[in-house]
Amino acid sequence: MNLASIIDPHPDSARALVSRGEPTTYGELRQQVAALRSGFQSLGLEPGDRFAMVCGNNWYFVITWLAALGAGLVVVPINPMVPSPELQRQLAMVGARALMVSPTAVKAVAGLDRSALPSLEFLIETTGLGVDGAVALDDLGKHEPVPVVDRSADDLAVLIFTSGTAGAPRAAMITHGNLLSNLEQIQASEGRRQHPTDVSLGVLPFSHIFGLNVVLNLSLFAGSTLVPIERFDPSSAADAIAQHRVTIVGGAPPMWTAWASLPGLPPDAFATVRIASSGAAKLPVETAQLFDDRFGVRITEGYGLTETSPVVTTATGGNAPWGSIGAPLQGVEVRLVDTDGYDVLIGDAGELWVRGPNVFAGYWEDPEATAEVIGPDGWLRTGDIGIVDDDGNLYLVDRVKDIIIVSGFNVYPAEVEEVLAEHPAVAAVAVVGVPHPYSGEAVKAWVVLEPGRSTDENEIASWCADRLARYKCPDKVTFVAELPVAPSGKMLRRNLR
Repeated sequence: MNLASIIDPHPDSARALVSRGEPTTYGELRQQVAALRSGFQSLGLEPGDRFAMVCGNNWYFVITWLAALGAGLVVVPINPMVPSPELQRQLAMVGARALMVSPTAVKAVAGLDRSALPSLEFLIETTGLGVDGAVALDDLGKHEPVPVVDRSADDLAVLIFTSGTAGAPRAAMITHGNLLSNLEQIQASEGRRQHPTDVSLGVLPFSHIFGLNVVLNLSLFAGSTLVPIERFDPSSAADAIAQHRVTIVGGAPPMWTAWASLPGLPPDAFATVRIASSGAAKLPVETAQLFDDRFGVRITEGYGLTETSPVVTTATGGNAPWGSIGAPLQGVEVRLVDTDGYDVLIGDAGELWVRGPNVFAGYWEDPEATAEVIGPDGWLRTGDIGIVDDDGNLYLVDRVKDIIIVSGFNVYPAEVEEVLAEHPAVAAVAVVGVPHPYSGEAVKAWVVLEPGRSTDENEIASWCADRLARYKCPDKVTFVAELPVAPSGKMLRRNLR
């Protein structure tokens, strides 16, 4: 098997995607991918090599993803907005042998210390970007087509960086079987199933597991049409929905909030949409109700995480009340467990545990962290707290972990704290998530200065912006004389919240 084969069963003439106004049929896509797959092999790339991609949502991402996957490579999608230091860390962590670069990532790539990345042999640029030593992707796509490389269900397909359920950012190992099983689980859900006649809006970043598997891969698996959007603007995205008669929109809460509050949109702006789903973070009930009242479209929630490839539950197609994340997909087991490891009663809160073929293979080169979240019986301890009602509808109520979720992206406080602690004026720092009306949560930092040193909020913001992705940077910095700690010395983040 190879997940890249999901594009094979569909008619040659069926439209696979429309990127930057240019349509590509499944027949054309298969030819393009097979030629590029051959180009990757001509470089000497071998199955199991890590192939990093720093690219936005477009045709280039789609063919590169499928070609690298089909060549047996382990793809490492990276947010194209990351600064050089973060890109450097991620490439080094996975030992990437090749890096594909899009225009948005040129600055970050230029700032890399390649001497500190001994495994990185090949730079591949999408269009004559002038990256030093890079090979043109278009030239690699001129080779004679070759078939896909056979892989087993347990072979790695992708490494996706996540804050995890138990620690600092690390690469989650997701196999071909993990991804395919979740696609099959979604398609087995009557209300969530995607059809060849559907048109899906690809606005969620393909570097994020939600955008990669639930949007990109699911559309190709179903044989429907994908409309990739490189940068979300609520007005132009609404225009794209009308122009392409989009039927499926998956998004994170900030996207729905932006549309619900955007003036000037007509009541029938989303008339073609039959599935509107929200994930990656909690959707405010008031946003869902406002959207329904204004456009007559009900947004349903689901629940998932990178470690489950990602979907665990969905409310689409059911009668779940507002605020519910629905019920588990077929083939996915879910438990709500108390602190002693026993199942809780209906209506009582418990930690969500998940088991199924979609549960990931662990964290890259970190067996200790893997063992912390996956028990010997295969149950994944998510760190999220939920309850279930008498009708089997699940609700999220809290987190036992410190992860901050900004616009659907995980931010681990320790990573931000580490960067802030490197500032010469900072003696101590603590970071927590605080409510934000647009992004769900925002990063806030409390800073204790070194004696005799001074700095200000703008300088701290600039320091972080040079070293972290934008969504990880503190929106607010408060300077304090001391931080709250327990007698044991542990930071009391709840006091800061």
